[in-house]
Amino acid sequence: MLSLEGVTVDNGGFHLRADLAVPKGARVAVIGPSGAGKSTLVEAVAGFLPVIEGRVLWRGRDITHDGPGARPVAMLFQDGNLFPHLTVAENVGLGLRPDLRLDAAQRKTVARALARVGLEGLGARRPAQLSGGQQSRAALARVLVQGRPLLLLDEPFAALGPALKSEMLDLVAELAGETGATLLMVSHDPGEARRIASDVILVAEGQAHPPEPTGPLLDDPPEALRAYLG
Repeated sequence: MLSLEGVTVDNGGFHLRADLAVPKGARVAVIGPSGAGKSTLVEAVAGFLPVIEGRVLWRGRDITHDGPGARPVAMLFQDGNLFPHLTVAENVGLGLRPDLRLDAAQRKTVARALARVGLEGLGARRPAQLSGGQQSRAALARVLVQGRPLLLLDEPFAALGPALKSEMLDLVAELAGETGATLLMVSHDPGEARRIASDVILVAEGQAHPPEPTGPLLDDPPEALRAYLG
């Protein structure tokens, strides 16, 4: 379980409060108005923003002051973060070793991850030689090889068209189900939440609220969410 106990996050003077818990293996969408602090929440869980009050716990262990690399977290950012001078396989391999000194077993792990996301045989290409959807799959493969139990998505598929975005969301849901990972997904689109998230964290007015079931919350939203959805 992921727990945020009386947490206040500082993002350049903007403070976000959170007191909530996410069960192990849950798929949770993080939604709310623009600028409300959705990315702030997941970046604090990942260790990229400081928690100035409270504690972040993973399975009962206090990770509040652990660096990003020491946390049980893999994060997929908006831009995919692929390095153009590296091959696709090398970009994925960074998830295993930043120096890319992979042994035979690790190279097989990379190959399996590429095959699982539909990029078998494309490991030698550069990111510029891939379509936008294929680049998203490569970034997802890098997350997959890390094998972390907590997966954070900060709108990594925002630049894709509706059909490709739905395809990627379904793939993420499949992978989370296969690995048992807990998923937190930032989204502006309630349709995305309905598609793959069992619960929703509403972020509004400086507060990240505890998860609520997706359907009931979106069918009868509170005023802060109603104003955003229109």
